[in-house]
Amino acid sequence: MFKPLQLYIGLRYTRAKRRNHFVSFISLSSMLGIAIGVTALITVLSVMNGFESELRARILGMVAHGTVDGYQEPLQDWRGLTERLAERPEVKGAAPFVRGEVMLTHGGEVNGGLVRGILPEREAAVSRVTENIVAGSLSDLREGAFNIALGKGLAAALGVGVGDTVTVVTPEARVSVAGVLPRVRRFTVAAIFFVDMSQYDNSLALMHLGDAQRLFRTGSGVSGVRLEFEDLFEAPRLVREIARDLPGIYRISDWTMQNRNFFRAVQTEKTVMFVILLLIVAVAAFNIVSTLVMVVTDKQADIAILRTLGATPRGIMGIFIVQGAVLGIAGTLLGVTGGVSLALNVETIVPAIEQLFNTEFLPADIYLISDLPSELHMEDVVRITIASLVLSLLATLYPAWRASRVAPAEALRYE
Repeated sequence: MFKPLQLYIGLRYTRAKRRNHFVSFISLSSMLGIAIGVTALITVLSVMNGFESELRARILGMVAHGTVDGYQEPLQDWRGLTERLAERPEVKGAAPFVRGEVMLTHGGEVNGGLVRGILPEREAAVSRVTENIVAGSLSDLREGAFNIALGKGLAAALGVGVGDTVTVVTPEARVSVAGVLPRVRRFTVAAIFFVDMSQYDNSLALMHLGDAQRLFRTGSGVSGVRLEFEDLFEAPRLVREIARDLPGIYRISDWTMQNRNFFRAVQTEKTVMFVILLLIVAVAAFNIVSTLVMVVTDKQADIAILRTLGATPRGIMGIFIVQGAVLGIAGTLLGVTGGVSLALNVETIVPAIEQLFNTEFLPADIYLISDLPSELHMEDVVRITIASLVLSLLATLYPAWRASRVAPAEALRYE
């Protein structure tokens, strides 16, 4: 269908000056519409990829890849279990923990929080909190010292800093001569951490494992053992293998179970956003239909002359498919260039816009992530490019077929 003559004429029609300038305007609008749609698609998907990766990194920086919990009671033989799990080749780190919900008070401020009892020397193997200490030191969490490390947001809400004391109130009550009273203990703030994720910065508190055992009355037991694997995406399979190998009854979980709905929602949003933005490209691509229909009407005499000179209907179709394809390809290439450039520089452009207009698009007190990350995936670029080109080519078929049906005698009757 696409012989050199059809290619030449199709390209010639594309760059030739038309008597009808409105056709030229529609052609330019179609091309720019495709370019804008492709740019938006690449940029938005890159930003969503960046959010997903950033959330996964930050969540997994505080959430274990896998967890082995006691079934309806604390784990007593946690030392042997921890060493046994740490010896497995796929396990990168293992650390025991005690978990509980509390209220923290200082002066007139009261805030709910989640306490995690840890062994500071083992915590670096299963979380990134040791890399995000902004004040004090996690090594000051010594057993019996009753020191505590607070998230930056939680410390700010309570109005405390390193060296101040906070009162920790547990939901378990104790009976005394004065009646039923909540269990209360004073702790000294030894460290403040900032992982840049409000879910943890605003509610998490860390203390030594021994202090947490006394606070929650678990005796010598712990809530469970946290695990970090060499490959986090193998966590679902590895925790099932661990469950089969361990004697006794345990509650096993992994990071995908704890955050399954969250990451599934992110994936669903990406799919929906792709479909919605692809409709923008489709609308722009089908503007090519209007362009080519008007070109066919304008070029009926030319088509008739080509037919009388021996051009076949397929050859006429080829001419107008080439013309429409040029618009689609040009718009797609412009969109890919703009989208890739914007996706690679969005982390620089957005702060500049925020500074220029003195505003903040993602306030840290509302959103989990306060900056706008971007991660460009080449498979997304390829998929968007192919979709745009296919839509553009489909839009050329009807006008090209209509051009091939022009009757030479009818077209030349009034010439």
